[in-house]
Amino acid sequence: MASSGEEARSGSPGRAGTGTEPAAAADAAQLDTAEDFEVLEEEEEEEDEDDLSELPPLEDVGRPPAPPREDAQPPEQGGGDAAGDPEWLDVLGNGLLKKKTLVPGQGVDSRPRKGQDVTIRLKATLEDGTVVDQDPALTFTLGDCDVLQALDLCVQLLEMGETALIVSEAKYCYGAQGRSPDIPPNSSLTLEVELLAARDAPDLELLSGREKIRLANRKRERGNFFYQQADYVLAINSYDIALRIAGSSSKVDFSPDEEAELLDVKVKCLNNLAASQLKLDHFKAALKSCNLVLEHQPGNIKALFRKGKVLAQQGEYREAIPILKAALKLEPSNK
Repeated sequence: MASSGEEARSGSPGRAGTGTEPAAAADAAQLDTAEDFEVLEEEEEEEDEDDLSELPPLEDVGRPPAPPREDAQPPEQGGGDAAGDPEWLDVLGNGLLKKKTLVPGQGVDSRPRKGQDVTIRLKATLEDGTVVDQDPALTFTLGDCDVLQALDLCVQLLEMGETALIVSEAKYCYGAQGRSPDIPPNSSLTLEVELLAARDAPDLELLSGREKIRLANRKRERGNFFYQQADYVLAINSYDIALRIAGSSSKVDFSPDEEAELLDVKVKCLNNLAASQLKLDHFKAALKSCNLVLEHQPGNIKALFRKGKVLAQQGEYREAIPILKAALKLEPSNK
């Protein structure tokens, strides 16, 4: 089954590479150990389509970082060799993310566009020169937050064939948590990147059932990574992308098993979406997400629990109490 199988294979999306290397079992099993019902894994089946028009919009919960500035100026000050060097571009204007061209590319018109699948050569090192990631042909969707934010923001400024050096503070890499065991907390990274190829992403309508399941699961797992990093805005962004993939129309016939697996992915994403929205206190959006789950699985424990929690937060105790009782009846161990 793709959803469970992908979960076992997919891994920590936080690596500077694809974000799909093997993960610890805990990554797939539980996103918030502080609350029993935040476990984000198994749901039921069925083959209906979700009405994604009802999906809470991303505007309800905030936005990912702003795109890089095309007119960014070289930094006046900064750390390391990038300080005061006019060859360095201050990508966001805050001195935390800088880019320097090593080998020129084929011109501005050859830059990739957001939404395209790009392939790069990558080498990532710590400040002491320790190599922590190396990939001769890393492929990802530009702008989908599939990789480090430093890469997602800077690769769209690369020209085809260009090789660049990117120096990023921890904020746009692995943050305060780092990546055990090789990247300490609050570590800056130097990324050597060459843009090898850019092509339009595949037409979702033409994907096979298995391809669509695999792609949606990959985006969902990236959302799980951001949730674990307590970056709930980016988690919501990834879950929303996964839902759009899973709920997209298709010109290809799917088997009943594939339909059931796609629904399984949707339900997981909606449950995880509700969990993230609750973390941001966006109760109206979380309620919509829970209701979408319950349309397909009226007995879904996590959705029932979260819906009851939302209603209680809004003071709707008469509605909340029977819903919470129903959840406890289905899963009496979660009290």
